[in-house]
Amino acid sequence: MPLLLLLFAFANFRQAVPGYHYQFPRDHFDHPEFRTEWWYYTGNVRARDGHRYGFELVFFRRAERRGPSANRSAWRIDDLYLAHLALTDIDARRFRYATRLNRAGPGIAGISFPEGRIWNGNWDVRWDQSSNAQTLTAIAADIRLSLRLSPLKPAVIEGENGISQKGEGPGNASYYVSFPRLAVEGTLNGAPVSGAAWMDHEWFSNQLESSQQGWDWFSIQLENDTELMLFQLRRTDGSIDPHSAGTYIGRDGRATHLERADFALEPAAYWTSPKTGARYPTQWRIRVPSLNLSLECSPAIPDQEIVSEDRAAPTYWEGAVTYSGSFAGAGYLEMTGYTQPMRF
Repeated sequence: MPLLLLLFAFANFRQAVPGYHYQFPRDHFDHPEFRTEWWYYTGNVRARDGHRYGFELVFFRRAERRGPSANRSAWRIDDLYLAHLALTDIDARRFRYATRLNRAGPGIAGISFPEGRIWNGNWDVRWDQSSNAQTLTAIAADIRLSLRLSPLKPAVIEGENGISQKGEGPGNASYYVSFPRLAVEGTLNGAPVSGAAWMDHEWFSNQLESSQQGWDWFSIQLENDTELMLFQLRRTDGSIDPHSAGTYIGRDGRATHLERADFALEPAAYWTSPKTGARYPTQWRIRVPSLNLSLECSPAIPDQEIVSEDRAAPTYWEGAVTYSGSFAGAGYLEMTGYTQPMRF
């Protein structure tokens, strides 16, 4: 695409800047004026016999264009919808995943605020807008998931002043909302399960800078009924970007923003993917001095890499983890940019 056309395409999209006025429940759904958006569900559950599982269900919306177009074809693609489904069978030490890429359309993929629904084929989320309970349904070759997620704490707006800044430039940011602890009840492959989940919703048009390689993101649900979200942005030169940040959520649901200087993340052990050759730091030491908190993060199993089979989605590691140290806990770890720089 010629440079001027590329700049025009980006100019048509709204940028994430301070001053956004959140309106719920509407803001739990799509924002077509922004280029990229995702809804991430991850959780750790147990069957009645004690068998442990981790799950991930994520829906992506990626706008290809915005505004008037000379292309009047009914087959014109304005938005792409991606979805990833993953199941970690912790005790069997098995990781399975499936991916989807579709265009919008009835029965194909889409998002509807009036219906309270996000879907990609027969994978969907149905949202009770009065209680914020969310019902997840997804069926793949060897994964059958039906889960109801009920918030135990209110939604958290991540970042400062309503925005999660990721870089120096205007628009190098996102609007970012989390449900940090949801009670889970339902079935996995027909077996009743229960546990806890985390939900993230982010929307933006130009999140990362060209000097940024990827990120390491941690959701931490501790047994003392507190939560942490931490992320560090890695630069292409190997350094850590100062816009790395986090959030601490107390027992009462009150959120405290954490700056890069407030925490330390140190890799402790690595796993090399036999599929991609990527070397992921799958064990970490985490310190938050202001909270008198010291944790060790360990993967449920080493291989929880999702390998993209198309150029529309990245290859990344996302998996169930446990925490030990000051308190025990569980959560998820996401690592991107280890096969190639993240670009949206």
